Amino acid sequence: MTIKEAQEQVDAWINTTGVRYFSELTNMAILTEEVGEVARIISRQYGEQSFKESDKKKELADELADVFWVLLCLSNQTGIDLTTALEKNFEKKNIRDANRHKENDKLK
Repeated sequence: MTIKEAQEQVDAWINTTGVRYFSELTNMAILTEEVGEVARIISRQYGEQSFKESDKKKELADELADVFWVLLCLSNQTGIDLTTALEKNFEKKNIRDANRHKENDKLK
């Protein structure tokens, strides 16, 4: 699935099964909540925190998909083509970081 197809499928789902989009502000709050869930899992799975009983059944892949879903919703609502945005972001990073990381002693 391409990013464009993902945006289209989310839009189709929202307009049929989901009835309508939540407001952008609500989706921003949901995105924040979902990123928090990702942080919780990573801190327990890869960090020093132990799992709570309620967290043991949560899957990182599912939580990352939730983050991506809400990001796609916000992109659709604000008229952003994420494929184009990502391509432009790569261009920016290629110019800005062409040598920055190669010359960073901490990364060697």
